[in-house]
Amino acid sequence: MQSGHGKTGQWILEALPTSARLPEPLMGWTSADDTLAQIKLKFKTREEAIAHAERQGWEYSIAVNREPNVRPRSYMDNFKYIAVSED
Repeated sequence: MQSGHGKTGQWILEALPTSARLPEPLMGWTSADDTLAQIKLKFKTREEAIAHAERQGWEYSIAVNREPNVRPRSYMDNFKYIAVSED
């Protein structure tokens, strides 16, 4: 199975939760008092996301994902026999 690269070029700005999420006693749903935790803002560039956070007066931190190290393989490699020598 292979993962796609769609929608990976976006920068997402999301707020950290300010209160704990608690189960609602009647229905058992999870609720929170913080409505900002429900919002994810998407930007095309890192600079746009930073500019928006600064305009709002928000503190921010940037988390950058590392590039995965993917070795190309063929389907045949799944069935390849590799002899192990016991020296």
